[in-house]
Amino acid sequence: MGVMPREPEAFAESVANLLRRMQPDYSIDLVSPKELLVNGRRLDLENLFRMVSHEPSRGTEIVEHYLEQLFTGDTVQMMTMTLDFARSRIMPRIQPESIFTHLSREQVAHIPFVNGTVIVFVTDMPHMTVSITTEQQLRWNLSLDEMEEIARTNLNAYAPDLEVQLVESKEGGKAAIISQHDGYDAARLLLGGLHQRLAAQLGGDFYVATPARDMFVALSTGPQTFVSRIQDRVLQDFRRLPYPIAPDFFLVTRDGIAGTREEPFEGRRAA
Repeated sequence: MGVMPREPEAFAESVANLLRRMQPDYSIDLVSPKELLVNGRRLDLENLFRMVSHEPSRGTEIVEHYLEQLFTGDTVQMMTMTLDFARSRIMPRIQPESIFTHLSREQVAHIPFVNGTVIVFVTDMPHMTVSITTEQQLRWNLSLDEMEEIARTNLNAYAPDLEVQLVESKEGGKAAIISQHDGYDAARLLLGGLHQRLAAQLGGDFYVATPARDMFVALSTGPQTFVSRIQDRVLQDFRRLPYPIAPDFFLVTRDGIAGTREEPFEGRRAA
């Protein structure tokens, strides 16, 4: 197993060199320590850098696998798949609005959510997931509401025997942890019946923390010492883990999901 450079610029150069060996016909330019230009399209390296930093001993292996997923013939083939083939594979993911720093907002099928996040949609395949574009959405003749309904239905059915670990803290607070490590832990904030399932154990309305894609922690809204301690840990995880989502809690109520971060009213959407 190879180790990748720890300095961002040297890391980006190494990624570019690996991709040139894998795809010698591609045009690959280093734009910044966090970005490559591949055949005229931006490739954001920030999440890849975090992934490698999380497991540095597997650096080269992680990068090669990541690039293989992004740049295979299967990826191109999936862009032309029919709705009949894709329908049962459409899944939701929560991502920060900051993804639009590197992606065109107009090209990504998404809906606004709360806490500075959006819900995007992916096609889930055996070895990879591919983001659904607005071009695909239009080709399938689906509205965003229809796409969301399909994705939430698939999410509810994805792991019907979902295990929830309940723990009680020394301060008296309670938490419920979902840890499937299937790429959809954080997305389970969108599960139907989430409030009904956890409210009794957590004392009514509750918070959910999703600092990164593979983390979901529901917690009681008190006592404050417990909530503050979890908030500090969530902020740390948001800063260090791959695929960060939000450092803020989501408030889950009987009527839907609210953000705890101040943002314009028009940017909010309850689940």
